[in-house]
Parts: sequence; C-alpha cells; structure tokens
Amino acid sequence: MIAAFYALYSLVRNQFGSARLSEGEEPVHAFDNAIRVIDLEKALHIFHEATFQGWFLPYHHFIQFWNTFYGTAHFIVTIVAFVWLFRRRRDIFPTWRNALGFITGLAIVGFPLFPLMPPRLVNDTGRYGGDRLAQEQGHGDFGFVDTLAVDGGPWNFDSGAGAKVSNQYAAMPSLHIAWSSWCALVMWRLAKRKWVRALLIIYPVSTLFCIVVTANHYFLDAVGGLVILVSGIGLGALLNEWNDRRLVRHANVEPVTP
Repeated sequence: MIAAFYALYSLVRNQFGSARLSEGEEPVHAFDNAIRVIDLEKALHIFHEATFQGWFLPYHHFIQFWNTFYGTAHFIVTIVAFVWLFRRRRDIFPTWRNALGFITGLAIVGFPLFPLMPPRLVNDTGRYGGDRLAQEQGHGDFGFVDTLAVDGGPWNFDSGAGAKVSNQYAAMPSLHIAWSSWCALVMWRLAKRKWVRALLIIYPVSTLFCIVVTANHYFLDAVGGLVILVSGIGLGALLNEWNDRRLVRHANVEPVTP
C-alpha cells in the first residue's frame, strides 16, 4: 500500500506539483488558488493565520519544536496507530485500513486538481514563492513567515531530500489533519483510560495548531482534510461491506465434483 501510494504521489508531484516548475517559471496557478482561498477566508472572516502565527514567532525554540513535529509526528503516529490496530482489533482493521487508503487517495487526487501555494510561500522570493506575483497583482505582504527557513528544522524544502520528495503546492486538502484525525478515531477504540483518550483528542488539535503556526496551511485546508476524512471512512466501510458479502457468497458456493 505504501509503495503504491508513494508511486502515485510521485507521479502527481512530478507532473502537477512544484517539482514540475522549471527554472524561471512563475507558479501562477498555485498562487492564484492561494488568493482564492484567502479571499474566501476573508469573506468568512477567518483569515487570521498570520496574526495567529505572529503571536508565537518570538519563541525560537518553540517554533523549532513545531517544525519538527510537522515533519515527524505525521508519519510516526500514523504508522503506530496502523500497526496497533492490526495487532489489537483485526475485526475492524479492514474498514479503517480501507478508510486510510481512500483518505490518502482522495488527497492525492485533490493536489493536482487544486494546486495551492501554502501561506509560507505567498511572499517568498525563492523559486517556489509568489512574491513577484503578489507585488505585480497589488496584494503586498500578507505577513506570513516561513518558519522552517527562519528557525530551522529536521529538513529543508528547497534542497536535498526534502526538495526531491515533496510537492510544495500540496496544501489542499490537509493530509496532516486527515491522518491525525484518523489516528485519534482509531486509537480511541483501543484506548480504555480516560487520560489516554484525552491525549488522543489533543493530537489533531495540536496538528491544527502546528500547520497554522508554521504557515504550511490555511484554515480551509484543515476543513478540506476533514471532508476527505469523512468521505474516506464512508468509502472504506462500503468497500468492507462489499467484500464481506463477496466472501460469504464465495463460501456458500458448493465445490464442483470432477
């Protein structure tokens, strides 16, 4: 499953994502979509990500922690939840495994359909940034800071492995929110102690805090993540029900006597 999804993600990244951007080419589509999201958030009175981020920018080590959290917990916690579910609840494992597959697949489809420049790049002057477009269109400075570039973290989007494996315009929907919420729902069924369940609620909330304070996502990206979460769970359950009926029909077929 991992190999298949990574191959599909790589195809999307190379054909539609930031990796396809040639030297000197402007990321017009991703930038225009960012403006659309910003305008919609303004209409909904929720465009406060830059203000929220600004409250925490003076705390260098605090921001470094969230930069690390963004690049590690997303994978580690999901793998732990996946393995834990397989070992402890094989009766419901197929449904939730299917759900995770559909969630990831829906996100991979969403990335090329709506390539979106994240907040940290809208005024960035680098190859993947939209500063020239922002100035050209009269938008000015939105006030976002690329915390990974300023405060540092475990990797770099602009060079090395980070640049090779990442699609910097894969912001909508937020897979971080979808996966973290999936983990909380899965592990809730396994946890019995109240304090553990309290931590499970905190995890997706912390992820929301993380993606906003590091300027990797807009609030609407998180909404998109919840949409694919619900859709993925529904599709996962339907697939499991269909497979159960198929297995029952197969078991009831009498063997043909030669």
